[in-house]
Amino acid sequence: MINTDIIRKEIEGYKVAKPFPHMVIDNFLDRDLAQKLSNEFPDINDTSLFNYSNPLEKKSALNDWNKFPQNTYSFFEFLCSNDFVNQLGEILGIKLYPDFGLHGGGWHMHPDGGKLNPHLDYNIHPKLGLQRRINLIIYLSEDWQPEYGGHFGLWSNNEESNRPEQLVKEVEIKFNRAVIFDTSLQSWHGLSRQVTSDGQKIRKSLAIYYLCEPPASYIDRQRALYAPTEDQKNNPEIEELIKKRSDSQLYKDHYITK
Repeated sequence: MINTDIIRKEIEGYKVAKPFPHMVIDNFLDRDLAQKLSNEFPDINDTSLFNYSNPLEKKSALNDWNKFPQNTYSFFEFLCSNDFVNQLGEILGIKLYPDFGLHGGGWHMHPDGGKLNPHLDYNIHPKLGLQRRINLIIYLSEDWQPEYGGHFGLWSNNEESNRPEQLVKEVEIKFNRAVIFDTSLQSWHGLSRQVTSDGQKIRKSLAIYYLCEPPASYIDRQRALYAPTEDQKNNPEIEELIKKRSDSQLYKDHYITK
């Protein structure tokens, strides 16, 4: 389903990319498959979706295999297959493992007003004890215009504050564009621009994350760690929200609705 040669061609640029290793690949899938996957996304008001609506994030998501239609189910099965995972790991020089539970992955949807503050992903999988290492995100919103926003942002890290420092790169959302990046290197990322489509479009993406054996010394972070946006800095309520959002027990009580 994916010609891994297109990943292999980008590997040298990936290694030296700033602020952390990443690559952006257009026309990642066969266009017919990309359209089928796009068409299988549910309506944004589907009651199966988990909804996040707070000052740090506004999005809907679902990782339930039983809810995936045929093409989406088959595609995630392929992304978790030994053949693809081993090829990806060989290209990147890492022994990778799939996450069949799609923890944090699956369908992601940002409606008008959708946002996602800069954040670091969970570091250690809460069930498997493996380190989250590689993110693969595929954007599937057809006819998405730059003025709709929703750009993918990559920030550098301030070592003193352990907060994002500078927005180094913005990736415009385009249909069938993929981003692959290393999420283990203080890799602050998120939406650098809020979605502003006047209710016309939904920012749709498929996401899957690959794991590796953790290093000898690591931070056991099992929930995402968010940072305030410029307009939220020095706001004690936002700081408290960030603290609760990163807690493996409290986050469910405050941020997820069905």
